[in-house]
Amino acid sequence: MATLSDIGVSALINILSAIAFLLAFAFLRIQPVNDRVYFPKWYINGSRTSPRGSGNFVGKFVNLNFKTYLTFLNWMPQAMKMSESEIINHAGLDSAVFLRIYILGLKIFVPVAVLALLILIPVNVSSGTLFFLRKELVLSDIDKLSISNVRPKSIRFFFHIGLEYLFTLWTCYMLYKEYDYVASMRLQFLASQRRRAEQFTVVVRSIPHVSGRSVSDTVDHFFQKNHPNNYLCHQAVYNANKFAKLARKRDRLQNWLDYNLLKFERHPDKKPTTRKGFLGLWGESVDSIEYYKQQIKQFDKIMTLEQQKILKDPKSILPVAFVSFDSRWGAAVCAQTQQSKNPTLWLTNWAPEPRDVYWRNLAIPFVSLSIRKLVITLSVFALVFFYMIPIAFVQSLANLEGLERVAPFLRPVIELKFIKSFLQGFLPGLALKIFLYILPTVLMIMSKIEGHIALSILERKTAAKYYYFMLVNVFLGSIVTGTAFQQLHAFLHQSPTQIPRTIGVSIPTKATFFITYIMVDGWAAVAGEILRLKPLVIFHLKNIFLVKTERDRVKAMDPGSVDFPETLPSLQLYFLLGIVYAVVTPILLPFILVFFALAYLVYRHQIINVYNQHYESAAAFWPQVHSRIIASLVISQLLLMGLLSTKKAANSTPFLVVLPILTLSFHKYCKYRFEPAFREYPLEEAMAKDTMERTAEPDLNLKSYLADAYLHPIFRSFEEQELVEVRIDKHQTHAATPITSELSSPSPPHYVHQTPPSPPQYAHYQSSPPQYVYNSNSPPSYEYHSTYPPHYAYYNEEP
Repeated sequence: MATLSDIGVSALINILSAIAFLLAFAFLRIQPVNDRVYFPKWYINGSRTSPRGSGNFVGKFVNLNFKTYLTFLNWMPQAMKMSESEIINHAGLDSAVFLRIYILGLKIFVPVAVLALLILIPVNVSSGTLFFLRKELVLSDIDKLSISNVRPKSIRFFFHIGLEYLFTLWTCYMLYKEYDYVASMRLQFLASQRRRAEQFTVVVRSIPHVSGRSVSDTVDHFFQKNHPNNYLCHQAVYNANKFAKLARKRDRLQNWLDYNLLKFERHPDKKPTTRKGFLGLWGESVDSIEYYKQQIKQFDKIMTLEQQKILKDPKSILPVAFVSFDSRWGAAVCAQTQQSKNPTLWLTNWAPEPRDVYWRNLAIPFVSLSIRKLVITLSVFALVFFYMIPIAFVQSLANLEGLERVAPFLRPVIELKFIKSFLQGFLPGLALKIFLYILPTVLMIMSKIEGHIALSILERKTAAKYYYFMLVNVFLGSIVTGTAFQQLHAFLHQSPTQIPRTIGVSIPTKATFFITYIMVDGWAAVAGEILRLKPLVIFHLKNIFLVKTERDRVKAMDPGSVDFPETLPSLQLYFLLGIVYAVVTPILLPFILVFFALAYLVYRHQIINVYNQHYESAAAFWPQVHSRIIASLVISQLLLMGLLSTKKAANSTPFLVVLPILTLSFHKYCKYRFEPAFREYPLEEAMAKDTMERTAEPDLNLKSYLADAYLHPIFRSFEEQELVEVRIDKHQTHAATPITSELSSPSPPHYVHQTPPSPPQYAHYQSSPPQYVYNSNSPPSYEYHSTYPPHYAYYNEEP
């Protein structure tokens, strides 16, 4: 069991690590050579240029302005300058609401920590019952600060019960206020958005096969019949996995061509050459430019044939379509109602925004979805319990005294004081963090197998799986396995009637392990996030060995995004730990507060300067955040009831019975009151938006605007080099044979119909936010501008 000395060693290591990471970041960020690593968001927005373009040779790599070294910590106040409205415009509502989770944590736990430390610590310390148990249990000085130190049948338990009620009421009040605020933000965000394709489009799955009709004809006939006044057009989805693979290969050839053209432009007296053999290492030496032009021409012919093959083969059309309507009201009616008397056919839902589509899963039939979900559920269940084995081993490291009793041959190795403090205070949290490192990737693969069609849904489902894993393994598993290791000797040498009492006393003793975990994961790891050591190293390695063109350099920046599948479950674990231990072992709360404050500052900086979100879900994840904090409240109440029952507090324990019922009733009310705003689009709002738009733009050609919004990747250009002629039929889109342009032509693809001008590849948001009127009593008003990246970025159908 870790002592106060061990916790001090762990705190020192993690504090020094965090400070080292922050100082290294503050130094590296001002170096010109690292500018694209620490400010990629502004490069993407087009509002920042490389500082390496001017100055002498040394100045391109090292910052020679020594005044900046005196103010190199100014990133902290700079991260706090941007208002919430500006963050929404700059990075989207998802990012702004994600930051509000940290603010909510501070709002909940600051007053809770003050009351718990001022009231419960003196109550717990002055009881002293653990003095009589030291021979039976493996205990530490921190346990004397917990509820375990209160004598059985003590009237002092009414302090814990009273504060549990107070903490629950305060948490529910803050949750209600935050849910109301976020729901209002979401509705205002949706109302203030400019016209976007997903507002008029639904995705239709499980389209039935009709003999003698193609999928397109079937869709056309069904919606003309059942939505005659609002149906506008639809776009079929094709199985184009092979085509996507060819496109990626052509992209690599185009990169080599661009590189050699730039090389020849810089040195016109020396024409670049390459060898035709394996990896260009041997074989006949040829002109690089002509060689790659010929290679690309051959690939264009192959891709054209593959494209025509897909278009001509009826089996290539999948039983899925994106159906567009002439109004938001019409799309809302279709997306939110059952279309067929057979509930397994004509399944409709709101279409994700085009950049959010995960094309590979669109063709999965309804029956297969159910089977996949069952298989993945069983797999996640097995994975959770399989991980119990390494978790149990990690917990054994948290109590070296207990391990010495089981394995005395290890005693000489861990007898030195500093080594013992290091192993008990730092290693358990680090080892658990390492075990969890690859888990989000595995869970994401499982979510993809389940068949979800949007990247945002994939991330939310992965986050849910990870949360259940953290709840069972990190929280419950740590308590159960840790208790088993610590109390093995006591269980075998006491009467059965004493076992419940031993468990009740020992559960709070796991606070020492969670304190070390918070310091490793919540202090050092969060500080390491801002350093971006891995992206920094990869960027410079790519810059040295792989970057050939400016496009390569842009790709090498790798700004990343908020890692919702990992960060949301971790956040919810911290809420769980804080709520559970607020009454049981309140000394843990200051460590939680340091995490929320540091993480808020770090992620605010990253969202403003680094992260570039791949999609915008308008805070669709908030109901899950709310539900899991409610679950934390219920777990804390049940745990406290169990603890008090082992303390023979029969007079006080019944007062807690009603608390879970009240908490769940509050959750049910919030679910009824606020959750519809996150699942459905009000018809009233849709009609108001449509009416306003028709008044402002009476001659709007909506069909032209929607015609290729969800056009399948096979209709897109060969890396902006090929012209594709697209003909718009009355209700659907067809593609004619593509006409290949000169390979060196920089012109983007053109279509015979009119479409809005394509934005730059990475300019997802306007760099200059408009002026806002902000009222502190209501959510901010804002206008969100989002554009889509080039459509060849939709090739995610990896075989």
